[in-house]
Formats: sequence, structure tokens, C-alpha cells
Amino acid sequence: MAKKKLVKRSWAEPYKIKMVEPIKMTTRAQREKAIKAAGYNTFLLKSEDVYIDLLTDSGTNAMSDYQWSGMMLGDEAYAGSKNFYYLWDNVKRYYGFKYFVPTHQGRAAEHLISKILIKPGDFIPGNMYFTTTKLHQELAGGTFVDVIIDEAHQPQNTHPFKGNIDLQKLEDLIKKVGPKKIPYISMAGPVNMAGGQPFSMKNLKAVRKLADKYGVKMWLDATRITENAYFIKIREKGYKTKSIAAIIKEICSHFEGIWVSAKKDLMVNIGGFLATNNKRVFNEARNMVVIYEGLHTYGGLAGRDMEAMARGIEEMVNYDNIHARVGQIEYFGHRLMEYDIPIVLPIGGHAIFLDAKKFLPHIKQDQFPAQALAAEIYVDSGVRGMERGIVSAGRDKKTGKHIYPNLELVRLTFPRRVYTQAHIDVTFESIVEVYDRRKKITGLKMVYEPKYLRFFQARFKKL
Repeated sequence: MAKKKLVKRSWAEPYKIKMVEPIKMTTRAQREKAIKAAGYNTFLLKSEDVYIDLLTDSGTNAMSDYQWSGMMLGDEAYAGSKNFYYLWDNVKRYYGFKYFVPTHQGRAAEHLISKILIKPGDFIPGNMYFTTTKLHQELAGGTFVDVIIDEAHQPQNTHPFKGNIDLQKLEDLIKKVGPKKIPYISMAGPVNMAGGQPFSMKNLKAVRKLADKYGVKMWLDATRITENAYFIKIREKGYKTKSIAAIIKEICSHFEGIWVSAKKDLMVNIGGFLATNNKRVFNEARNMVVIYEGLHTYGGLAGRDMEAMARGIEEMVNYDNIHARVGQIEYFGHRLMEYDIPIVLPIGGHAIFLDAKKFLPHIKQDQFPAQALAAEIYVDSGVRGMERGIVSAGRDKKTGKHIYPNLELVRLTFPRRVYTQAHIDVTFESIVEVYDRRKKITGLKMVYEPKYLRFFQARFKKL
């Protein structure tokens, strides 16, 4: 009998495991007790009660031996740490910006740039909101305006660049409020709230041309820019042979500056920064960081943290690393699609987003279907995801009523270099099990709501 030929060769992660961290196995009864005590909010669960933690990829990644060895070289001087200068050199080399201010994490950099650039009454157009970014813009007196393409709000639409800005929406806003009322255009890539969707280089160039026409600046949330560069490389004509590093540099060349949460692409547990070519903004940020974070040469970080960040920048542009990272997400997504589990398409770069509206059509949106689904998955298997829907969207600041987003999602985010394919399979099987008995899942009632970013601390009870 003739041997069958391989249809497709398998791939494996481009690393091997050197150290392991034991994780606690729990029973369903224990998980039911834990989620009830947490008010059905996965953010309020104790980490030790979680089996597979897909809450976020922020600060939960596994550092390499190269990064860990660098931690031993931390220069913990209060001023002028050598690690700061090494990190600054790598920011200039890989992102292309002359000026750099470290912060303890990304939202601190968002805070600085919002305080510096936004005046009360300003409008900030962006390719869909992100929770902390939007809040900092609002606290500075601005109003965020979503100018992303309509396809981004359609979970089943397979547009390859759903993070693109709608040029007509953007120009309409500029004409309506005037360019002086727009301190900057805020872009992010990939767009987290849309399901990890990238923008194209073609769209970025068109946005830059329009911005130049009206004299408006552009700033980028470059937190996961490596993933956006990867999608440009594999999806956009003319970029197949370009390196990830070259694409990142080209993206950044269109912006006056960036802010970054280093806890994602740079694969560290803490850290962030602001980088720009605008010397005035740099000087203001360097002055303000002393008030809120620490001296401008450490920004709330230890020297060892900055060393790990600098080395993480070098590793993040490695094609094999980003290919494997996105490959894990694609594997997970395709398995779910085989069982007709409703997810956001195309498959994103850092997470799978379950479409809770289609998953639980019997639960009204004001009964928090995504929150209920995240809690149910945890109870089934100990897998922790998070809500990205009506709870995350918050309330209208004028009316006080819930904002009802088109996307009601559960995000399952894989930290870099942490979990294996077996963990993905366990998660997949849990979601299939929950989907099979989805009609028995009930909605939730919010019983505690904090003033800001309610999804972090809100509490619920079952209806």
C-alpha cells in the first residue's frame, strides 16, 4: 500500500522551555464559588484560581534568557542610568524618533501626551476608541470621535485592514470643527477593540496626506505595532520581502510621535514610553514625567526594567517570533471556526474575540452577554478571558446612559511565549462545551459601578 503524503508540514514555537511555573487545578465547584465572590468579573478573580490566563498579554509575557541576563546588569542610579541610554538608543534605532521619555506603563504615556496636546473643547479623531486612551483624552477636556471604516464594526466582515481610517469621516470632522480644534489624529495598530485588526500602509499614507492638507499632527499608539507590521508584510502588496523592522520604521515615519505600553511587544512585565521628533513636546513631557512618574532618566522604572525593554525591542522584530505569535492565534481561531463558533474575522494578531451577540442571542445587551460569557467559560474550565462590549464602552458623559457598541465581544488574549498548543486545545474544547449549552446561560445585573473604567472593578449578579 502506498504511503500517504504530508499535505502540510507542522510548525513549532521558536523557543524551548527552560523554567516552568506550576498552575493550580480547580474543580467546577471551586470555580463557581470564586466567580461569585468576584462579582462575575474576571478581573476580580485571584490569579491562583485561574488555570489558563487569557485575560491580557499586558505584562504577562515570558521574557527570554537574553532579557533575564540583562536584568542582572541593572544600573539603579537615580539619575543617568546606563540602561536608560541603551533603551533610548534602541528607540531611535527601531522606531526612528530622536526624543524619548520612559514611563512606568503605556497609560502613563497617554496621560502625558493628553495633558500636553489637548485643550478643553478639542476633538480627537481615531480609528476606534481604546478604553484608557479615550479616558485620558476626555479628562484633558477633549472629545474622542471614531473615524474608523464601517467594516470594523462588522464582526463577520473579512476586510484585511479593518483598522483603516475612513478618509471621508475624518475630513468631514476637520471641516466641521476646524483643524485648530484637532490637536492630533490618534491611530492605533492593530485596533484592539475591533478584534486586533491592522491598518494598511496605503491607508496610513492617505491619512498623512489629508492631515498635511489641513496642518494636523498625527500620533500613534505603537503598543502592538509589530503585529501591524506583520499583517502589512503578509497582506499588502509590495511588502512581502521587507523586514518587520523596516516596516515598523516606515510606519513611524508618518507620525510626529508615539506612545507605547512596553508590556506587550517588548515582552516585559512593566514599562512604557513616549517618543517624538517634536522637541517642544519632548521638553514638556520630560518636565511633566518628573511630577507624575520619576526623573526623566527612569520614569518610574528600575534600571533592570529598562535593560529588559531595550533587549525586548531587539527581539520583537524577529520574524520567527512574531510569525509564531500570530500563528498560535490563527490555529486557535481556525479550530473554533471548524465548529461554527462565532468569532471576529479576520483572525487578529493578539487574541481571539468571541462574538457574544451571536453566541448568546437570547441575552439582551443591557444584561451584559459578553460579561456573562466570560464568566461561564471560567466556570467551565478555569480559562480567564475578558469582556469587550457594553461594560467596557461605559456611559455617555452627557446622558449618563449605557453606550451600546456594535461589537459585544469576549477577548481571549494569548501572552507571548507562555502557553503551548495543548493549552489552546483545552481552551477550544471548553468554548465548544459552553457553546453546546449556551441557551442555559443567563444574563447579569450590575450591582457596583466605579466612576472610571468600570470594566476593571464592576460587580454583577446573575439574573
